[in-house]
Amino acid sequence: MSNPFEAAWNTLKTLVDDEPKNPLHVGEVTGVWTYLAVINEAIRYEEIGLNTTTDNDLKELLKDAKKLCESQSQRLSDFMQKEGIPLPPSPPKKPISDSNEIPLGSKLTDDEIANGVSLKIATAAVECAMANSQTIRTDVGIIWTEFYTEMLTFGATTKTLLRKRGWLKVPPYYSPPGLPKQN
Repeated sequence: MSNPFEAAWNTLKTLVDDEPKNPLHVGEVTGVWTYLAVINEAIRYEEIGLNTTTDNDLKELLKDAKKLCESQSQRLSDFMQKEGIPLPPSPPKKPISDSNEIPLGSKLTDDEIANGVSLKIATAAVECAMANSQTIRTDVGIIWTEFYTEMLTFGATTKTLLRKRGWLKVPPYYSPPGLPKQN
């Protein structure tokens, strides 16, 4: 059975053992390209949310989400440029607007905004895990591990706000037939 400490040690050794840096394979390129496209879309969603909500807690969450996504976008863009990978097209920045001027039927509710951020976090985490599973190069694996950890940490903060406000979407509870009733 694999030992997690041994696996971590072997990974760290490859960083200092002058492991030859092979070119990225197609799966690695697809992973970084797709993730950057997802993150850049998330930034625009967060800008829309900031333009729409008047809830101070949600605004703080959106600012933190935007800051995290911009940081990951910049780090990944720098890596891709260094590796010669073309960047995906990025949607244009949203102009700042007054949420009170947006008609009610046209803007998202705070619940919808918060759950949209939660969905984007979940999507990003899945993309990180999938791309990491296809990665051969250690430096790319470290990028995915960092991004995944950042998304999971931010996801915990998001879940706390959603639960506090009653916005957390929970599927129906399952009680199999014949299960004794709990009081």
